[in-house]
Amino acid sequence: MTISNDSRARIKGIFEPIALAMGRAGLTPDGLTLIGFAITVVGAILLASQQWLIGGIVVFIGGVFDMFDGTLARATGKVSPLGAFMDSVFDRWGEVIVYVGIVIGCVMAPFSEGAVAASAALGAAVMVSYVRSKSEGLGFTAGTGMAAVGLMPREIRLVILSLGLVVAGLAGGVGWYPVPAGEVRVDDPLRTGSIVLLLALAAIAVGGTLTVIQRILHVRAQANRTSTNPEAGPPASNGEANT
Repeated sequence: MTISNDSRARIKGIFEPIALAMGRAGLTPDGLTLIGFAITVVGAILLASQQWLIGGIVVFIGGVFDMFDGTLARATGKVSPLGAFMDSVFDRWGEVIVYVGIVIGCVMAPFSEGAVAASAALGAAVMVSYVRSKSEGLGFTAGTGMAAVGLMPREIRLVILSLGLVVAGLAGGVGWYPVPAGEVRVDDPLRTGSIVLLLALAAIAVGGTLTVIQRILHVRAQANRTSTNPEAGPPASNGEANT
């Protein structure tokens, strides 16, 4: 499962009227990038405070803002390498902060298993983006070519994580149900939300790792094709943000 470039273009087309309305209100693509980042930071703070439901919703809203900045830039002809750089950097920064918020929230719960899973998911997510960035820096996978490679691009990670957080919140949060003093624990009173969040984080960690492998193989195949046809050379990047 992944999102093709055609599907991604159709989704961005849906958001174009909203992005243009924001542009008419005086917002710039870089401004939208910063607003999305700020919303994501608020979501991370809520997660660190164990507000899983509202935190998951806010994180999703912050992620959706990523659709607006690039869409507005393309619609208004303001696409630039600096804008792509800003978009990519703040996307990655926001994603890292969200996982740090989850780790803090799980530690405070306490739910150490969730903290470990969040750390693993963070590592996989960062590597997915790094593989694309590095490949483009070396001249492979031009434009959004790499974005359609692999099971777990950013859009899918965002949906899985947000759903996991929201359901965990609806199920009563994460951690263990308290056992009254003097009572013997018969069954492990693990909250249902803990299991849901753990599954979501595990899916991102495993899916992200598989995506890294898929992208490495994709670049390797492209390099092999280039070596057999040196005149073609690897395609150059067009400065799109990383996924």
